[in-house]
Amino acid sequence: MGIDAATLLGELSATRSVSGSELAQRLGVTRAAVWKQIEALRALGAPIAAQAGAGYRLDWPFEALDAARIRAALPAALRRRLGAVDVHWQLDSTNTALLRAASEGAADLSVCLAESQRAGRGRRGRSWLSPLGGNVYFSLLKRFAHGMGALSGLSLVAGIAAIQALGDVGVPGLGLKWPNDVLADGRKLAGILVELGGEFLGPCHAVIGIGINLRLPHDAGIDQPYVDVATLCDPPSRNRLVAQLIARLETALQRFAAEGFVPFAADYAQHDLLRGHPVSVRDAAGSRDGIAAGVDARGALLVRHGGASVAYDSAEVSVRRA
Repeated sequence: MGIDAATLLGELSATRSVSGSELAQRLGVTRAAVWKQIEALRALGAPIAAQAGAGYRLDWPFEALDAARIRAALPAALRRRLGAVDVHWQLDSTNTALLRAASEGAADLSVCLAESQRAGRGRRGRSWLSPLGGNVYFSLLKRFAHGMGALSGLSLVAGIAAIQALGDVGVPGLGLKWPNDVLADGRKLAGILVELGGEFLGPCHAVIGIGINLRLPHDAGIDQPYVDVATLCDPPSRNRLVAQLIARLETALQRFAAEGFVPFAADYAQHDLLRGHPVSVRDAAGSRDGIAAGVDARGALLVRHGGASVAYDSAEVSVRRA
């Protein structure tokens, strides 16, 4: 008989080691079956340490994502408006799964979460490392009556909401790197990926994906400066953090649907890490250096090249400190 991976992970502790024979007895399987599933969990990135003669122990406490706990942490009025909250052990990606659900009629404000992802994605098709055991992989569906042209600046609004939610649970010192990165001390803490569907002229929908590094292994193998919440402060409950993400996003998206990006410009300016700094802007035409000058009323990046100011849309460019 096989072992359910989530059940086995729930039997492990960060405070004491447990032997393979004890796990086998608890779960009614062989020690070989325990070992095989432990190795599979470790291959997914689960923080399981093994010590000869002592057994298995978690490097940090594991709190499983729980749809009921997330809903219970939300205001009653928001619980009534919320669509499904689906928690998965593993997916290709939460955005991909929710885009599929949206095309099949999923309700507004549906949420998709995963403990791990096989094919997590960032902006411009980049992969997003998605180990098992402590990060947040989250997507939310928002339906709009109007067309896609009115959604300029949506990723910036999602970034503001993410910073607010992280602040609600005690994560300090965060800023935004246009168009979709949350940084702390110049290192990436979270990323945002907005993908659209529906009719160009409306109605349409957006799937807003947010990946947050809560706890990452020291040898994560990420090819850019990164940080996790555990480095900045005591990590909060993942379920509480997800509830705050939902609450902050829902409030922001209601206003964005009615008024666009303009009401968020001041909040974005408060968190803008690029403004006033030299940047290198790369697009299909090549690379140009300039000085970042904030964003315009649509959320496009403004860059001064000599005496001229140019607006760059997020679909066209990548931006890095020069």
